Amino acid sequence: MSNAGAPEVVVVTGASAGVGRAAAVEFARHGASVGLLARGGAGLEGAAREVEAAGGRALPLRTDVADAAAVEEAARRVEEELGPMDVWVNNAMTSVFAPVREVTPEEFRRVTEVTYLGTVYGTMAALRRMLPRDRGRIVQVGSALAYRAIPLQAAYCGSKHGIQGFTESLRSELLHEGSSVRVTMVQMPALNTPQFGWVRSRLPREPQPVPPIFQPEVAAEAIYWAAHHDRNELWVGWPAVKAILGNRLFPRLLDRYLARTGYEAQQTQSPADPKSRRDNLFEAVDEGEDYGAHGAFDDRSRPRSYQWWASTHRGRLALAGAALAAAAGAALVRR
Repeated sequence: MSNAGAPEVVVVTGASAGVGRAAAVEFARHGASVGLLARGGAGLEGAAREVEAAGGRALPLRTDVADAAAVEEAARRVEEELGPMDVWVNNAMTSVFAPVREVTPEEFRRVTEVTYLGTVYGTMAALRRMLPRDRGRIVQVGSALAYRAIPLQAAYCGSKHGIQGFTESLRSELLHEGSSVRVTMVQMPALNTPQFGWVRSRLPREPQPVPPIFQPEVAAEAIYWAAHHDRNELWVGWPAVKAILGNRLFPRLLDRYLARTGYEAQQTQSPADPKSRRDNLFEAVDEGEDYGAHGAFDDRSRPRSYQWWASTHRGRLALAGAALAAAAGAALVRR
């Protein structure tokens, strides 16, 4: 995708921790130069070290994606220092764990500005540079929750639904214009990232991803794959597939199921301590500590997704199926 002989230039938002951190390192393993956008200083420094240790070049840029001008300036810096961008990954997010009646208007606004508008601003900054060159790939990091919302995360789920609609609209426009720029959305399962330790929460117990949980490297590999293949959308993990398809077929049944199970599934057995808990809704929490890509659920997280492998190796599976069918046919003939 990049110019011949030049390293691929990639921008990742929310790159200081979690999925963004893992994705930045995955691109670096393939020799990319990576612009790292996030708010926290320690996390950005740690991400830059990991990117360069993996074989890439890092450009850490402290950026609040809710600020359109700041995102535009970061994009300018990336192209000035690393070269023309090939891939832009919109990953930055935040959330509030609480029933709707307990979330303030300011909190709804902030989650929407970071998670939804941050994706819009990042996409716009990428398009300003990619469209004149008629090349580039934008990857939106989505979630099964873009299709099937769950209780206690209305602001986040609403933002992911918004990204889904925004991306579909943009894709249609690019097709209408005959553009070679491509946009794809990767719908993720529950992931073991540090966000559950620093999202704003009013739950009586500590928040957790809804099991089964996958490691962030599963998401990173899917993002890298999506950036280099022409797929409109990629579903990662059998739980994501079940949630998306189940909502198409049995939405009211899922409403009732989540009403019964959704509160318990998003909480650990550890009581919350509101006095000691910090959150990153309005300010970064990784100023003095680098949290890395992984959260607190390593012992419960899966390092791979067989569903994702199957989804991205359809050709091999088709060939294997054809070979098995041919072998079975030959066996029948010999009889």
